[in-house]
Amino acid sequence: MHAWPASEVPALSGQGRDLRIHDTATGGLVTTAPGPVARIYVCGITPYDATHIGHAATYNAFDLVQRVWLDTKRQVHYVQNVTDVDDPLLERAQRDGIDWAALAEKETTLFREDMTALRMLPPREFIGAVEAIPGIVPLVERLRDAGAAYELEGDVYFSVESDPNFGKVSNLDAAAMRLLSAERGGDPDRPGKKNPLDPMLWMAAREGEPSWDGASLGRGRPGWHIECVAIALDHLGMGFDVQGGGSDLAFPHHEMGASHAQALTGEFPMAKAYVHAGMVALDGEKMSKSKGNLVFVSKLRRDGVDPAAIRLALLAHHYRADWEWTDQVLQDAVDRLGRWRAAVSRPDGPPAEALVEEIREALAADLDAPGALAAVDRWAALQDERGGTDEGAPGVVSRAVDALLGVAL
Repeated sequence: MHAWPASEVPALSGQGRDLRIHDTATGGLVTTAPGPVARIYVCGITPYDATHIGHAATYNAFDLVQRVWLDTKRQVHYVQNVTDVDDPLLERAQRDGIDWAALAEKETTLFREDMTALRMLPPREFIGAVEAIPGIVPLVERLRDAGAAYELEGDVYFSVESDPNFGKVSNLDAAAMRLLSAERGGDPDRPGKKNPLDPMLWMAAREGEPSWDGASLGRGRPGWHIECVAIALDHLGMGFDVQGGGSDLAFPHHEMGASHAQALTGEFPMAKAYVHAGMVALDGEKMSKSKGNLVFVSKLRRDGVDPAAIRLALLAHHYRADWEWTDQVLQDAVDRLGRWRAAVSRPDGPPAEALVEEIREALAADLDAPGALAAVDRWAALQDERGGTDEGAPGVVSRAVDALLGVAL
């Protein structure tokens, strides 16, 4: 599976700051200290309703992570999956009377187009669950053969008790885990499981559903969590720098994935930091596919909204905050884009070197994008009020906003 084309990231003078970011596992800020190549895995879409503003907000957060690292003169190895076979996708395809694989391809193509328009930096590897199956099967067999997994009526389950560090990502108690498991794709009430929280690694073939050869596992398809583990271990290895996704992935997805990887390798932790973006609401409710209250990036683009304004609307909210999409949020972003473009269109302006450092400091402090936007606002207001004599300033601002915030002026 191919990703989308990369937009050029301007090189800035000076040196970026090391990123301090909130780690769900420890509950506080940690300073990322990658080697020459920073490694990040971000969980991708299940392609049946792409790309809504909630998706865009999440990928915007981790795009900023990459930009901060690039500004420190590091390379970035970014991996993202696509869950192109899963129950929700199959249910949507059946509801709409279309082939599930065609639906997945159509929505993944749309996702690529939206990511390109929003100038999100692409992953080095963009991998579908289906193409990852040959690498998933041996991992499930290894877990089963090591006693960390067991069979139940042809399905294979992971035993959470096989990992002594289970629970250290989300830090939830068993009761909270059980509730979330039921809400987020688990089956805690299935009879015969050793522990209600045990997640499925391999689902035996069901009539009328797609299945693949699972060698000694029999025909079937992979569970949700092992998909990301196989891809991450294959391309990044253990102990990569950041595992990212929406806050609804902390449990069960990232918790279970970490335990799968730790049971497979005997190493801890799977990722040095677990970073989670907040949820976006519409009309007072979390924006979600099940509720159908989605605002789509593609629809906004078709309506003539500049993708740079969409991106500014996302940047106006701290990545960890839960917030609500409104017409006013978008209008504020459109107005801000207009002010910034007017400011950098003039032949000279106030000195901008201090502004670049303000943006760097804001983003290094747990991706404080609203703080970075406020700094640019101040420079643009000063430009509007009295201008300046630095002929290079507008270009410096334009390049910095592009490189660090992903907004082309």
